[in-house]
This record gives sequence, structure tokens and C-alpha cells, in this order.
Amino acid sequence: MTDKPIRILVVEDHNVVRQGLVALLKVAEGLEVVGEAADGVEAVTQFRKHQPAVTLIDLRLPKLSGVDTILRIRKEAPQARFIVLTTYEGDEDIYRAIQAGAKAYLLKGMTSEELLAAIRTVHAGKSHIPQVIAERLAERIGAEELTPREVNVLEQIVQGMSNKEIGAQLKISEATVKTHINNLLAKLGVTDRTQAATAAIRRGIVSLDSLGKPKS
Repeated sequence: MTDKPIRILVVEDHNVVRQGLVALLKVAEGLEVVGEAADGVEAVTQFRKHQPAVTLIDLRLPKLSGVDTILRIRKEAPQARFIVLTTYEGDEDIYRAIQAGAKAYLLKGMTSEELLAAIRTVHAGKSHIPQVIAERLAERIGAEELTPREVNVLEQIVQGMSNKEIGAQLKISEATVKTHINNLLAKLGVTDRTQAATAAIRRGIVSLDSLGKPKS
């Protein structure tokens, strides 16, 4: 029997982690690493070049985020299959990745056996979502959506800005800022700004990595 190996692209910005994944996959039966990338832009280039069957991808990447990379590649290749490997388990991170088209979402503390099983499952056209991730995703789906403006206000709160400063930054009145804050507090199920900031970071609604950086 001469089944072709599953061709894999590994996208991870931390060199040691990427090398570890590649080393693990190279000795696994029936798998072949056809490319590596250290950022989102390079991942798009490598995908076009190698057309892998499965792409392992981190969420936090330089130049282009993991979610944006998935969206960009799937726009060109709707059949592309992705497995997210990340240290982030906030429900917003999970929701965005799955919504973008990821077929599996694994935390980097998973065992090698779980990773290999997920690769084969996704290659077979199925999804692989561990129970703890499925529970977080269910919580997110049941939550009320924040508007883009409410997210903007929440980002400023996380950075410690006052209502006046937020108003100046977003070019809206203090009264409007207060209205947005009251709405987002209700949606997040919290009672004050500190709790809102904590919830925003824990759930992945606001990423500390991206604050203060220009939008891509």
C-alpha cells in the first residue's frame, strides 16, 4: 500500500517551537512537512508555493495575524484546512479562529498523540475541538456581540484611559463614551471598568499585543 503522506505547513513565529513541531512531524508516520513560515505574510507565500493538505498555525503572528492569514488563504483556496495551535484560550480567540475556517483548535500544552490525531482527523475532512475549547466556544456563541465602537472603547479602557481621554481619542463626547461603557458592561456581565478590562483580556476580545499598533 503506497498512501501519499499528509503534506503539512507549519506557521509559528517562535523558532524553537517551530523547530520542535517540525522535528516531531518529520518522524511521524504518514506525514511530510513541506514548508515553514515565521509570520502571516510568509505563510500565505508558502501556502501558494506548496499547497499543503493541512496547515498548523499560531494565532499571534507578526505582519498578519493567524485569523487574517486563514481568511486570506481561504479566499484563494476555500478547501484549505487549518489547525490552530496556541497558548490562548479566550472564547473570542476561539470564536474568531473557528469562524475564519479553522477545523481544529489546540492549546500548545497538548500531547503529541493529540496533535497527530487532530492532523489526521482534519485531513479526513472532520473537525477536532477538545471539550474545554468546545465549552468556551459555546459560551461565546451565547454571548451578546459587542459593536465595533464598544470594542474601541474597551481597548481604551484596557489602556487605562479616562472617559475624557477616550472621547478625545475616538472623537466622541464624554456622554457618548459613558453610554458605550454602560452597554459593554451589561454585555460582558460586569459592574465596573476594572472588571471589563480583565474580561476583555481573558476572553481575547482585546489583545495586549496589538494595542498601540496600527491596524493591518
